[in-house]
Amino acid sequence: MQRINYLYKLLFIFFISACTVGKKYQRPTVQLPATFQDSITASDSGIAAIEWKTFFKDSELVDLIDTALHNSYDLQLAVKHIEETEAYIKQAKMNYVPSADVAATATTSNPSDNSLNGKSLESFIGQNHVEDYTLSATVSWDVYSWGKIRLQKEAALADYLASYEGAKTVRTTLVAEIATGYYNLLMLHEQLAIAQKNLVLTDSLVRMMQLQKAAGQVTELAVQQTEVQQQTAALLMPQLEQQVAIQENAIKILSGKLPAKIVRNADINSMYVWDDLSTGLPAALLSRRPDVRQSEMELVKANANVGVAKASMYPSLNITASGGLNAFKASDWFSIPASLFFSAGASIAQPVLQHRSLKTKYEVSAIQRDEAVITFRQTVLKAGGEVVNALVQLDKLKAQQQISSSRVDTLQKAIGNATLLFKSGLADYLEVLTAQSQSLAAELSLADIKRQRLAAAVELYRSLGGGWE
Repeated sequence: MQRINYLYKLLFIFFISACTVGKKYQRPTVQLPATFQDSITASDSGIAAIEWKTFFKDSELVDLIDTALHNSYDLQLAVKHIEETEAYIKQAKMNYVPSADVAATATTSNPSDNSLNGKSLESFIGQNHVEDYTLSATVSWDVYSWGKIRLQKEAALADYLASYEGAKTVRTTLVAEIATGYYNLLMLHEQLAIAQKNLVLTDSLVRMMQLQKAAGQVTELAVQQTEVQQQTAALLMPQLEQQVAIQENAIKILSGKLPAKIVRNADINSMYVWDDLSTGLPAALLSRRPDVRQSEMELVKANANVGVAKASMYPSLNITASGGLNAFKASDWFSIPASLFFSAGASIAQPVLQHRSLKTKYEVSAIQRDEAVITFRQTVLKAGGEVVNALVQLDKLKAQQQISSSRVDTLQKAIGNATLLFKSGLADYLEVLTAQSQSLAAELSLADIKRQRLAAAVELYRSLGGGWE
């Protein structure tokens, strides 16, 4: 009968340990179109599957990105966060293992001679104090039923994966920021060259106006207005040089380096522009975008925490065992087996009055799970919107570049014609100034559109989840 009762107890323990609470995670429904374009592309991931060293063709840009990935403090912090969450995973795994403590104690007690304890000691052991020496080992095993330990491990693993995806997000953002900054730097150098060329032209125009004034063909006002045009072009030089220095410093700081000049040989006109970029299926964002994956792992963690909070409201089983050596004389402390002792026990504890803390914790964790669902859906929606916006930019900027390029060509011809007509007395000097001013603005705008187009390709690459491989 004793063996049967023992078997029943083991079966009871196994039963309550096997019971679990909490819902199994299921990905919530999200809003995503069937395709980003009119037809579904052949590749599920599109350009996002291309390594960044292949996507970016300029060797100087590749070197800058590589340096940034090795030295960025943001990326180093993300890696440290991964290590931190990894430590919590190791701790969660050890929850399955019983805890053990070893202790050695030595005590002495001197009761009053007039007390019952004092007179008893004198009668039984012939001394007025008692000593106690103990060397013990205690093992305690919390058999958390309802799947609490498993859920704690699941939450820790989700937190680790979220930090891992967070590091990927930092990586993709860093790659995009370096590339965008580099293209901006090339645009500024291009605009600087345009301003320098325009300054040379206005210098020639000022000299021509001065000669015309000396010949009595134009007034002093014409010379002054031409000089203002010259000063406007000259003013662009220090402004652009300032922006170049700031952009170079920004790239260096992103790379974990002190501010310094960036040596470059390329120009914005030599940059490779991707055409017909493949976006892949929108559903691929759920597996390619690291920020989407990070948000989903936060949801998995929140879902597991609901189960942990609910399991804390149920009974818990604790098994303890202790043993060791105990004696009231130091000389008999290690006398074996006389000094050996052993005890074992099991308890089931049901939380009753906890000032509503357990129920509140459960309700809050359920709300936090709902918040995580909303955040996940919002992240997916934002990711899809970023892809669509990048596609629109690429399409419209290509058309803008073609129109702007034709406009620059037309204005260049207009400058030549206006200058010839002015020299022949068939045009006013204001027409020359207007044509030259419009040409300068058009060339600066064309350089900016080229930069925007390159940046839009980078943004599409990033928004699809590229850059972390």
